[in-house]
Amino acid sequence: MNKTFKRKKLGDILVDNQTITPEQLTFVIDKLKSTSERFGAICLNEGLITDADLARALAEQFGLEYIDLQDFKHDETVLELLPPDAMQRFHFVPLELLGDALVVAISDPTDVLKLDEMELLLDRPVILKIAPESQILILLKKGEGARSVLKEVSEDFMLQLVTETEKGEEVLSVEKISADTSPIIKLVNSTILDALNRRTSDIHIETTQEGVIIKYRIDGVLYKATEPIDLHFQGPIISRLKVMSELDISERRIPQDGRFKVRINGKSIDFRVSIMPSAFGEDAVIRILDKESIATDLKGLTLETLGMDSREIKRFRKMIKEPYGMVLVTGPTGSGKTTTLYGALTEIHSGEEKIITIEDPVEYVLRGIVQIPVNEKKGLTFARGLRSILRHDPDKIMVGEIRDPETAQIAVQSALTGHLVFTTVHANNVFDVIGRFTHMGIDPYNFVACLNCVMAQRLVRKICPKCKYPVVIPDEKLIESAIDPERCRNVTFYEAKGCDDCNGTGYRGRSAIVELLDLNDEIRELIIAKASAIQLKKAAKEAGTVFLRESAVEKVLAGDTTLREINRVTFVE
Repeated sequence: MNKTFKRKKLGDILVDNQTITPEQLTFVIDKLKSTSERFGAICLNEGLITDADLARALAEQFGLEYIDLQDFKHDETVLELLPPDAMQRFHFVPLELLGDALVVAISDPTDVLKLDEMELLLDRPVILKIAPESQILILLKKGEGARSVLKEVSEDFMLQLVTETEKGEEVLSVEKISADTSPIIKLVNSTILDALNRRTSDIHIETTQEGVIIKYRIDGVLYKATEPIDLHFQGPIISRLKVMSELDISERRIPQDGRFKVRINGKSIDFRVSIMPSAFGEDAVIRILDKESIATDLKGLTLETLGMDSREIKRFRKMIKEPYGMVLVTGPTGSGKTTTLYGALTEIHSGEEKIITIEDPVEYVLRGIVQIPVNEKKGLTFARGLRSILRHDPDKIMVGEIRDPETAQIAVQSALTGHLVFTTVHANNVFDVIGRFTHMGIDPYNFVACLNCVMAQRLVRKICPKCKYPVVIPDEKLIESAIDPERCRNVTFYEAKGCDDCNGTGYRGRSAIVELLDLNDEIRELIIAKASAIQLKKAAKEAGTVFLRESAVEKVLAGDTTLREINRVTFVE
């Protein structure tokens, strides 16, 4: 006599595991009658269970093994065996090879037809394990990203190149540019997609003796994205970038700068391209200006989200709420100066005052604020734009950068005539700024009279919370870094070993360290009297200025970053 196998119901398993109560089970069963949704989906939507609870219950129901993929890393050799878009199409993560069979993690074992189709496509036996849906989604993104640069990309992925015309925007799909989707177009497109997935700020394409090397700048540091690509691809890659940026393909001996805009999944992203001749051909650097991701990362661009110390935020807020004067932020390229000013403008914007900015380029669109991009080809420079801004009756002005004496002169005059001017200048610390302006021919008395504050800024990488571990730092190393060992007796120092979350770097994200000089009467008099830097530093310290190095040390003692990182960004004075 044949016995029929009866599979235990999912609801009963969840009740037996005490994940849901019998009352909750009755509630879900009642809801099933009036909807086409499945039992597990209703439980998830109602917040009764997590996707991990559902995965465990499904594993028990189907007699399969449950696996937690939290710390799982893709094996490149296993990925090599798969057709390009198989993981995305069938929603699985390949775990390992067991003889001929491939062990995979899935989240839904109920779709038998799909599983059969997957086995046919892979052309090998498949051993199933069950994992939470959210973990599979994260690994799918990482797995495709890691190999998308040199592999075929999914057929439905399509970059749309946007060109500016007299009538507005015209969208050019990749097909319009090239009837046959060439490997070079796929390579460039997939590099851009991969870079965006990895939070990259710049893509470097370098030509060396070994071949073409693609590098990404993530959190301020360069990482190799690929193995060297054969040198004969160098010309077509650079030509493709020139076509996208509307540059001269035939000119290979002089630097060229351009820009292009791409639409991916309905989101517009700007790219600035710089092409430079080098010993082995041409090199390119692509700066990614992902305005929407800036908005997401900074959760609305407030000073808190930049990671500044609360003590400095309090002092800085006081300066940016002054009715007139100049707020100056200084630091090297990529130290977050513009982002800090965006944060300041967002905080003071109430809708009652006219705020106008002139920038090169406009990196992030601020709602309710008039933003003007510099266009030197058409004659719109910072100085010329600033003159026009003053005729538009502004209350607050932001000048992206002071590069020349003319812009400096107009900015100082604007601050003296009742406007609040926000601007940036390249200098190493707050005291170097004063010398910069004096060299530009600005009268020290006028400059000091209009200046509310100067803030020097750097960005330090934050230690990855997933893979950080405590370390003991010897006293000699602390003394070398000018840190008093006695101060650190009850402090835990951290390093990180690197994980999938931080791309194996040990760091994820960055936060600002600042040195804020509040110009009181004593400091103003010292500057006009051309006092030495030592006297100025002493007066600044008494007035409450915390210098960059000390600000960095505080981040280490708080466990936010590592000693190695602050020694890279700042130096012992």
